[in-house]
Amino acid sequence: MEAKPLLEVEQLALKKLKVFRHSRLMYVSRAMLASMFIGFGVIVAFKTGNFFYVVHSPLAYPMAALTFGGAIILIAYGGGDLFTGNTFYFTFAALRKKMRWRDVATMWGYGYLGNILGALTFAFLIYATGLFSDPSVNGFLLTVAAKKIHVSTFELFFRGILCNWLVCMAFFIPMALQGDGPKLFTMVLFVFCFFISGYEHSIANMCTFAVSLVLQHPTSVTVGGIIHNLIPVTLGNLVGGTLLMAWMYYYVNRPFME
Repeated sequence: MEAKPLLEVEQLALKKLKVFRHSRLMYVSRAMLASMFIGFGVIVAFKTGNFFYVVHSPLAYPMAALTFGGAIILIAYGGGDLFTGNTFYFTFAALRKKMRWRDVATMWGYGYLGNILGALTFAFLIYATGLFSDPSVNGFLLTVAAKKIHVSTFELFFRGILCNWLVCMAFFIPMALQGDGPKLFTMVLFVFCFFISGYEHSIANMCTFAVSLVLQHPTSVTVGGIIHNLIPVTLGNLVGGTLLMAWMYYYVNRPFME
């Protein structure tokens, strides 16, 4: 049964709550750290994929999806607070009456703010390096960013649901595994699945858009377009983490965790 890893989820949520109560600034800083780790994954993924993109190879997306897995390893082992994962952790703890719903909503808000600040900070750092300013290097990233702007709200919402379902599983399933090798393989595999499937991750999109804005981005990549993407994707991520993960696992395991 999933009872043991679910108890780990609950304990992780309570540890995050302890940090938040100790210092909201510290909690926001941890959230910034998480989105900057995502930023590393975005840069590595799109720079790797760009080698194939410029020669019109179908391997552009698969190679980007494979290398993006580095981001989840950084978060899992390097720490940080990611809004998307916390939709699962905090909701499950609240359903178990170990957290107040008011704390859940407040921490989501602070975490999301920290993720935004981290994405903007990382974009500035990338801009300052000059390593991503050449059109021969950033073409793949800018093309993908522009495409994300033009997806319908309805589709973005459901892509967000499926994305966070997989991402939360990427953190949850390794809790039941032994050894770092199987854990790492599972994390990278699930992240590859969400990326190659074309699902939408709000924090990864933040980082992609933030980097796009500091480059010579297409005219279609505007603040309004970014908001059009992030609102339904964020709501979809929220549904995926709270309903398909937290509530579902709470419901099917409740008789075994009393």
